[in-house]
This record gives sequence, C-alpha cells and structure tokens, in this order.
Amino acid sequence: MTGENFVADKIRGIGASGIRKIFDLAATMKNPIDLSMGQPDFKVPDPIKRAAIDAIERDKNGYTVTQGLPALRERIKRHLSERHDWSPDVFVTCGVSGGLILALYAILNPGDEVIVADPYFVSYKHLINLAGGRPVVVDTHPDFKLNRDAFAKAITSKTKAILINSPSNPTGMVYGADEIEGISELAREHDLLIISDEIYESLSYDGPPATPIRFAPERTLLLAGYGKSYAVTGWRMGYAAGPEAVIREMAKVQQFTFVCAPQPAQIACITAMDTDISHLVGDYRAKRDLAVGALEGAFQFSKPSGGFYVYCEAPHGYPSGTAFVEEAIKNNVLVVPGSAFSDRDTHFRISYAVPNERLEAGCKILSELARRARVASTS
Repeated sequence: MTGENFVADKIRGIGASGIRKIFDLAATMKNPIDLSMGQPDFKVPDPIKRAAIDAIERDKNGYTVTQGLPALRERIKRHLSERHDWSPDVFVTCGVSGGLILALYAILNPGDEVIVADPYFVSYKHLINLAGGRPVVVDTHPDFKLNRDAFAKAITSKTKAILINSPSNPTGMVYGADEIEGISELAREHDLLIISDEIYESLSYDGPPATPIRFAPERTLLLAGYGKSYAVTGWRMGYAAGPEAVIREMAKVQQFTFVCAPQPAQIACITAMDTDISHLVGDYRAKRDLAVGALEGAFQFSKPSGGFYVYCEAPHGYPSGTAFVEEAIKNNVLVVPGSAFSDRDTHFRISYAVPNERLEAGCKILSELARRARVASTS
C-alpha cells in the first residue's frame, strides 16, 4: 500500500519546483558550477549573528505573541515611516512566503482571482490555487514590463488582487514608477488589493524601486523580509504591512498555523535593521555588471536592476529553455529552466549570487554553448 489514496487532489497537481529539482541534481554532481539558487553567498554580518546567539543564551527561545515582538514591530513601523511616510498596521511573518500564504488565505473566497505577471515566482500560482483562488496570468514577454492595458483586460468581476514582485524573481527587473502607478490606478478603479512582494527591495542597484505604497497606500499589502538582504534565508523572517482588517485576519490565520516567527531571529532582526549593508549591495551590483558583461552578445535578455538574477532567452537552435538547461548541465553548469517561472518554456534563469570566479567560468561555458548553437544553425 503506497498511501496514494490519502493524497488530496489539490496537492496532486503541484509538481516539484524546477529550482528544487536542479538543487537535488546538484547534490549528485561532482563540483558543478551552480548558478541556480537564489541564496546570498556572503556571510551573515557579525552583529546580527551575535544578537541571535545572545538571545539564545539569554533563553529567549519560547513563543512570542502571534503578531511578533513589540520591539521589532516598532522598528518596522519606524522604517516604513522614515522611508515611505507610511503608518500601516504591521506584524511579523515566517518569511515572505509565509506572509503570502497568510494573505491569500485571509482575502480569497472560493473562485476569487489574483492577477500575476508572467514570469512569476515559482510559488505564486500554486499558493493561490491552494487558498481556493484562481491565478490569472498576464504575459509580460519580451520586455517584462507591467502594461496597464494588458492588466486591465485581465480584470473580471471575480478579481480580488494583483500580485507584483519588484525587484523581480526571476527577471531581476525593477518596475518603473509609471508601471506601478498604472497598476495602482487599476486597483483604485476596480477596488482591488495590491500584494507587493518586495523581498529584494534592499538589493536594488540603479536607484530605489518604485512601490505602490506611493500611489495607493490604502490598498497596498506589503510583504518584505530579511533573508535575502542579510543572508538569513534559513531563519524564515519577514513582515506584512497594510490595511488593518487584512493584517488582523492574517494574524488570525498565523495564530492557527505558524503560531509565531522564531523569537531569537526576531530579536536579531532588530539588530539587522540597524546594520549597514551598503557594501554588500555594492558587491552585488558589481556581480550584476560582471554577469551582464559576460552574457551580452551571447543571449537576449533585459538588463536586471535588482535581486540576484539574469533571465535569458534560450539561444536559437534549442527547442526550449529546458533543452538548453539540459545541455548546460551536461557541461557541468546548473541553471534553472524558465518553465519553473512561466507558462512559456523559452528562457532560463542564472543566479549570480556566487563567487566571481565561478560566475565567470559558468557564463563562459553558457556563452560557448550559445556560440555553438549559432554556428550549427547557420551551417
């Protein structure tokens, strides 16, 4: 007996993440050049480590109130006030993914629709479905911009929210103020909530990213966190900020699911918010420039402005992004097929959150594969 009869139908439709498949494959390879994972390659800054260790040694290891430690919530509120002149309700979540789960369960009735841009983060469509909603995808290829008219055409009487992610995973794009303003106008016109996933907000290389907080603060639900900025991805620390009723119901869902975020990590994140990471941002800007320079001429892509990623079109000669990824793996380079993030299978994602010498070596191999494909297609 395998137990298959016990599995819910809604779960059967969810395949393993394309990223996780690559990660599992990497574990079986001998010293691959791994450009697949969106995980910082810098160490956690020492003050943040010491704060976590000190909290554990002071026996701050139990539950906190569901909403999170008052001191951390006050620090988050100060940050939002100083940065955006915004004073929303806030609470602490178990990562941005945890916050997204809570948000979708709190706002969606069966059959409600959530509009997402394609390409999208791997979990968006699945989490919307699990919460009883229906994802509606708006194709943003080839430039990955938020076209107001395209989003307007996707709105129906069942639309409840628009979910955006800037800087974007997988494209690395930072949406312009005009794009965000257009989405905000639609939200006001159609009485929609904007869920703004801003986990990479600190890792923006060409100026601060636009946010719907500026254009529609009363209908923006901000999801942000600490994992990518401070290399504490395993701590699962994030926060939500937005309309009082939504935050209240999200906290209610958290009470009966995650209960609360880990107390030592909450304490350490207060220190994190007062830790200067500008030098790390500068390092990643340089990595972005290194990757872009190494890939230009070999691949078609939009220059990323944030996060860790370059999202490239598979070169001519390959029937799909997956086919190119399979060839890259044969040449000891791990990247992720675009089909993990899109209804199309035309692209692949590179993560440049790796040591520079590995990044250069991997980009060189990928570019050589693209060159061979061009030669083969013209011969």
